[in-house]
Amino acid sequence: MSDLSASDDWPALAYDDWAETAGTLHLWTQVVGKVRMALTPPVNHWWHVPLYVSARGLTTSPIPVGGRSIEIVFDFLEHQLRITCSDGQLEAIPLRPISVAQFYRETMAALGRLGVEAEIWTTPCEIEGAIPFEADEVHCAYDGAAAQRFWRALVQADRVMKAFRARFIGKASPVHFFWGSFDLAVTRFSGRRAPRHPGSPLAPASVAVEAYSHEVSSCGFWPGAPGIPPLFYAYAYPEPPGFADVRARPAEADWSAGLGEFVLPYEAVRTARDPDAALLEFFQSTYEAAADLASWPRDELERAAPQGEAT
Repeated sequence: MSDLSASDDWPALAYDDWAETAGTLHLWTQVVGKVRMALTPPVNHWWHVPLYVSARGLTTSPIPVGGRSIEIVFDFLEHQLRITCSDGQLEAIPLRPISVAQFYRETMAALGRLGVEAEIWTTPCEIEGAIPFEADEVHCAYDGAAAQRFWRALVQADRVMKAFRARFIGKASPVHFFWGSFDLAVTRFSGRRAPRHPGSPLAPASVAVEAYSHEVSSCGFWPGAPGIPPLFYAYAYPEPPGFADVRARPAEADWSAGLGEFVLPYEAVRTARDPDAALLEFFQSTYEAAADLASWPRDELERAAPQGEAT
């Protein structure tokens, strides 16, 4: 059963403390995410591929399969991968220290027992030196307590990002968990087309052009990488002149030339007197910089924060 504590809503989270589990879980989410992508009708900006933060973990949301729907959930309270079907069928796979290859086999077998066929490209995305799922016996760690702490951090980030999204009445994405980059993101759109994105080594133009077809201001949460602690981020595409020179708030925020975006350490938010207010200030100040420098029609796209909400 659950080992969740009611205290410490914003849990301590250091990537290096759970790096092996993070690496394995990243790949497990790619298996599930690719199933969703294979079975879901395409939506603009790849919005048909992400997972979503749920009250128990991460979910695909309902996936159409003929006249039925299935939902695949990483349950970090019971430590199971559950596949539920609208006709009442259920499959459950325990989350425990197994290889990516075994997780892939068990997941596809469970789908098969439900009568679901999903053909996926088994090479992981946005990962250097990627090993195909069916051959990956290297990544095989699962620390349930660490995975749960990560999910608890996602719950907090997701909650605040939804509050920030609610201030915008223009086109905006849902809060998405992108399994390729293993991060949580929410994006606002000016309504204008963007110049063709050149792509990057881990996100080729075939992916980036669709993702960035229109002008955006985006923010999110990334759990980090070896030697890099968890952080919140904010960027704009195309990046308007002078964007990197803006002084973002709060004081702990800074521009990362290496990442090409503003960053705010997760730890600075977690330990702030008012974490929600600190994070909303970061999102708002970086969005205002992007929108003002790019001359977005802000009066047509925004509404005031609800009375009493941090700004």
